Amino acid sequence: MSRSNKKGLYVENSLMKKVIFMSKQEKKKSIKTWSRKSAIFPEFVGLTFDVYNGRKFEPVFVTSDMVGHKLGEFVPTRVFKEHSSNNKAADSKAAAATGVTDTK
Repeated sequence: MSRSNKKGLYVENSLMKKVIFMSKQEKKKSIKTWSRKSAIFPEFVGLTFDVYNGRKFEPVFVTSDMVGHKLGEFVPTRVFKEHSSNNKAADSKAAAATGVTDTK
């Protein structure tokens, strides 16, 4: 369920402190965060965040188009491989054309 519009956008206090500190620095480093639910504010533009996806930290460079979205929207948590086909003959023909052999 999404956050109520009446409440406004949400950002972790610790994350906002890190952003303010990093914006004052000459050399910008990435900011490591676990807060996928935090909204992206205009102060975040031009910074790089390492957002945790449940397994590892993924780098996200924030642009002006991302303002108003959540950090977690740009880091997928699941990896899509592909859908299986019901037509086994077509699969084996396509695999033979690409040089892939079936390991089953």
